Amino acid sequence: MSATSALPPAPASLPDYLESLGHGIYAVDTAFQRDHFDAAFLIVADGRAAFVDTGTRHALPRLLGALEALGLAREAVDWVIPTHVHLDHAGGVGPLMAELPSATLLVHPRGLRHMVDPSALWAGALAVYGEEEMRRSYGELVGVPESRTQASSDEQRITLGSRTLRLIDTPGHARHHHCLWDETSGGWFTGDTFGLSYREFDDPERGAWIMPTSTPVQFEPDALRGSIARMMATRPSRMYLTHYSRIGRDEADVERLAALLVAQIDEMEAIALRLRDAPDRHQALKRELLALYQRRAAEHLGGRMPPSRIAALLAMDVELNAQGLGVWLDKPAKQRQ
Repeated sequence: MSATSALPPAPASLPDYLESLGHGIYAVDTAFQRDHFDAAFLIVADGRAAFVDTGTRHALPRLLGALEALGLAREAVDWVIPTHVHLDHAGGVGPLMAELPSATLLVHPRGLRHMVDPSALWAGALAVYGEEEMRRSYGELVGVPESRTQASSDEQRITLGSRTLRLIDTPGHARHHHCLWDETSGGWFTGDTFGLSYREFDDPERGAWIMPTSTPVQFEPDALRGSIARMMATRPSRMYLTHYSRIGRDEADVERLAALLVAQIDEMEAIALRLRDAPDRHQALKRELLALYQRRAAEHLGGRMPPSRIAALLAMDVELNAQGLGVWLDKPAKQRQ
């Protein structure tokens, strides 16, 4: 039986946080920050399942609820695969793995130790967000027994029932990032490598809008452009973004989104280099980045969204992107190549 013919039909009724995306793929809204901001994905084939990204610890009831809504036992989950170990993608890994007796955690080799012992991960995020925000948004981190983990490798193939998923190393947003190619759907599970695309910016005619994410501390624009090019070489017809969900109407639309993404990476790099020695550099970076995103979003939407609304929706991303560019600028010049 082919992977396509083995795909189960989606139930007629799903919880409001669970969306069928076709091809046996479901998006779980993890309720991080706001609705339709952070997605975990559940892939189902031949009665077996895999989670790609998990959201934070607070997402656990929804992740388990998704299995229940689809009639899947917890023992049916073979894989839990965070695209990288940033907490909005992997903070819920430990609690979820504790509930899934048959699952193996598949994580980038640079991130594996942080999933086994998340203390350094917590300390790093604490330095960015502060104690109050960490407790409110992320909750306690839980390690995974090393015996239940596996480090991924570039060009690794794994099976889910009769379905094959291919993993590739995708640095640029983070060095501990991999993405997954699903031939059945013709799409990539991109984590943060293919940027951010919020549904509030969708246009009925033009489709989705997209922007890069350069959050601290491992933004590398050259590597990011290379990772995007590598994904685009497969001629994908859709992308599955953690922030947020499926984008791309067809191959040409994904090409449009990739071009927009790379153009903005170029612009962000130019802004950062121009402001490298500016007084109050962080605030200057935030102003320039917000102006860039407001201009690009306005072009996409034909000016239908007020600049103040764009600023409100992107406030956290502007802050984190400015922080990430600052870290990149402070590296020795040879490390920025």
